[in-house]
Amino acid sequence: MIKKELLGRWTIEKSEELYAIKSWGAGYFNISQSGEVIISPFGPRSDAQVSLMDIISGLKQRGLDMPVLLRFENILDAQISRINESFKKAMKECGYQGEYRGVYPIKVNQQQQVVEEVARFGQRYHHGLEVGSKAELIAALSILRDRDACLICNGYKDEEFIDLGLYAVKMGFKCFFVVEIPGEIELILQRSEKLKVKPNLGIRIKLSSKAGGHWTESGGDRSIFGLNTTQVIEAVDLLKSREMLDCLQLLHYHLGSQIPNIRDIRAAVVEATRIYAGLVKEGAPMGYLDLGGGLAVDYDGSNTNFTSSRNYSIDEYCVDIIEIVLSTMNEESVPHPTIITESGRATVAYYSVLVFNVLDVAKFEVVKIPETLPEGSHDLVKNLYYILSTISLKNIQECYNDALYYRDEVRELFKHGKISLRERSFAETVFWYIMNVIAHEKKKLKQFPPDLSEIELAIADIYYGNFSVFQSAPDSWAINQLFPIMPIHRLGEIPTRNAVIADITCDCDGKIDSFIDMHDVRHTLQLHEFAEDSEYYLGIFIVGAYQETLGDLHNLFGDTNVASVRINPDGQYDIVREIEGDSVADVLSYVEYNPRQMLVDFRELAEEAIREGKITVKERLEIMTAYDNGLRGYTYYEK
Repeated sequence: MIKKELLGRWTIEKSEELYAIKSWGAGYFNISQSGEVIISPFGPRSDAQVSLMDIISGLKQRGLDMPVLLRFENILDAQISRINESFKKAMKECGYQGEYRGVYPIKVNQQQQVVEEVARFGQRYHHGLEVGSKAELIAALSILRDRDACLICNGYKDEEFIDLGLYAVKMGFKCFFVVEIPGEIELILQRSEKLKVKPNLGIRIKLSSKAGGHWTESGGDRSIFGLNTTQVIEAVDLLKSREMLDCLQLLHYHLGSQIPNIRDIRAAVVEATRIYAGLVKEGAPMGYLDLGGGLAVDYDGSNTNFTSSRNYSIDEYCVDIIEIVLSTMNEESVPHPTIITESGRATVAYYSVLVFNVLDVAKFEVVKIPETLPEGSHDLVKNLYYILSTISLKNIQECYNDALYYRDEVRELFKHGKISLRERSFAETVFWYIMNVIAHEKKKLKQFPPDLSEIELAIADIYYGNFSVFQSAPDSWAINQLFPIMPIHRLGEIPTRNAVIADITCDCDGKIDSFIDMHDVRHTLQLHEFAEDSEYYLGIFIVGAYQETLGDLHNLFGDTNVASVRINPDGQYDIVREIEGDSVADVLSYVEYNPRQMLVDFRELAEEAIREGKITVKERLEIMTAYDNGLRGYTYYEK
């Protein structure tokens, strides 16, 4: 229990420390003196700060229900500027003679609004797009307007894909075909000859270098994409024999996404620059060095080489790349190339925040244990009860083991009819009381047995959130990605409950029980007491990369409502775009139902019920209205 005198000593600063918002927030997120999360797209010292609660209030007045995905276009603009300006600064300081051209990989978030805003905000830097499929190329050609920006075509390519890219070249786009497999070169050359368009070619190389993190298999000799050095030389010889070597202008590699360790990035650049210089010496004009993606996001704010962090800043990333490329090219007497990076995660991750309301809480309640045992209690129950009087810091592990043993023995006896339901219930109550005592005693230890490391998880509350993990934070479920999660208000109050978060899908995996921590991973999140007569809002931050495009229809929960927000320099904000989330009819149509036919079929069923005397005509109208409203309604919980 939290002591009453501590309640008055809780401060905003303690909430900042608890949720580490200043560490992972990159200057965009903070807590106001009124205890609400605020957005500061122009920096923490700017007066242009807007409370998330004010935005939620405005959305509710406009009729937009929770959950809602908020996109802050200022943050996207700022991230594009941050990457481009960092490279510009590093090139100037190092005396680099080439240029930088960023490209955004559409696969990271393919939503039309996102890609349009990347192209719009990136135009002043000639920031381009990267595509990995025919559909993405078609989308990019409808959006990209800047002919000085690069359009990078990765992935497997059929004739239609190649023809579209060649037409883009003819229209003046800087469109590059990156060869992923040896056979693609011949097909590109055939279509080029047919359409009478000279292609801009690049080669994706398989580096021997590999990076740590979730995506380590993107690099190395056994990566599924790219050419090894033997295949690169074969490609060069083929182009020479066709007098097309002058088309080879770009070298590309991709080490992986979310690379946490700067040493891995440096090692890959060293290897790639030598290959680039070797291609120039083979007679290829080159001119572009595409380092792929990998620029990580510090999700937990620890600034380490942990999977959900990074041990470098954007400035350090840019300087390290420029210094390596510069020194290698100077040593090899090769002109400095235009450097391309495909930083998707770092571009859009901070841009989006999912906000949802808590619907209910299942509390872990400690039931008071009687001072004496009920008469006639079983010996196993007596043994379990006795543990309570013996718990100390010295024997905490022994008491934990004994409690588990006696609890399990009671359950076995119950299965064989040797213990009553009431006795089993009492034994379970005593067991959980012991676990609660051990959890509190454990906090006094600097080091404790591994078995006790997750005891808080066993006695945590469950906060039921109005969202779907599988739709809005699928990486949390699929690859244990950590996202910053915290209340967006009441941050001047002490959070007294340890909790895990469950979504509203009927799936045991529909939960979040791993949370960021500056030193490790926490398995509970400290939250405030839930009151049924007032709303409690939580935010999942830095979800702009991959989560929307990877989200699925588990339990037929569809896309959430979306609101795009622009924050003005005077501290006001505009809702510049609202996108209603999927209705029930929408998601049913995605899985091949016909909502109109469903309505007809259900109407016939209701009519049959009238004939059978089960309902009245008036009740039929009410039932049909409810069914129709259900089809039109939001897939999430509505009040």
